[in-house]
Amino acid sequence: MAAPSLPDSDPIDAASLVAGTGLARFEHLAAIDSTMERAREFALDPRCPLPAVVVADRQSAGRGRRGAGWWQADASLAVSVVVDAGPARAAPPAVWSLACGVALAEAVAAAVPGVEPTVRWPNDVEVEGRKLAGILVEAPAGGRAIFGVGVNTAGSSRDAPPALQRRLITLPDLTGRGLSRQDLLLAFLPRLFALLTQTAASPAAFVERYRARCGLDGHPVTVFQGAERVAGICRGIAADGSLVVDTPHGRRLFGSGSLTDPDHVWPGE
Repeated sequence: MAAPSLPDSDPIDAASLVAGTGLARFEHLAAIDSTMERAREFALDPRCPLPAVVVADRQSAGRGRRGAGWWQADASLAVSVVVDAGPARAAPPAVWSLACGVALAEAVAAAVPGVEPTVRWPNDVEVEGRKLAGILVEAPAGGRAIFGVGVNTAGSSRDAPPALQRRLITLPDLTGRGLSRQDLLLAFLPRLFALLTQTAASPAAFVERYRARCGLDGHPVTVFQGAERVAGICRGIAADGSLVVDTPHGRRLFGSGSLTDPDHVWPGE
């Protein structure tokens, strides 16, 4: 198995990345608590041009949805992307997290031949049923949204905390080598920006694009929503991003919730 990549062995050329993705602002940090916190500063500054991206080689306090902790090896891709969300809203559209997942899954597949990631509603990218990447979407204020993305482009699941070793996977686990963060960003960011436009312009077309990457369609799922637990068969998503589930009592749509038992959420170290 290849040794985990080190930050200085995976440089990012800011000029070519900006030229290849149309970014208005790019920041590359050696270490930070969380790229989301730095991105929040961008989002709250009306003078900051968009889209804006911050990448960190090391992230000491990454986090997931609903207070979950986030682990990934140093030099894996930890990135937050700030975009214009249009009119100010309390939360981004639910479908945006799904669009980010599809863009990321397609980008990994394009950059790593032979690896075919799937999306797991609402915010994970998986390979072989194990988590390769996680997504967090927030709208802090002023009509801007932040996509926080962590992808296991380096390291090994054997380096993860024991509770996570069987639940996640890395690209070196799959292929024996890491993936250039620059190559992945060049494949991912244009797809993300285009898909955000598509979700508004043609929801039905996006649903079909999502279905092509959905790893749950036709499979049993349990949705955890507050104190309620609903079991059924996944039937993909609706145009608004809701999960469609056929239950013993009929079809239900879930605009929010989780497919992970709250008792099994990893709180971090």
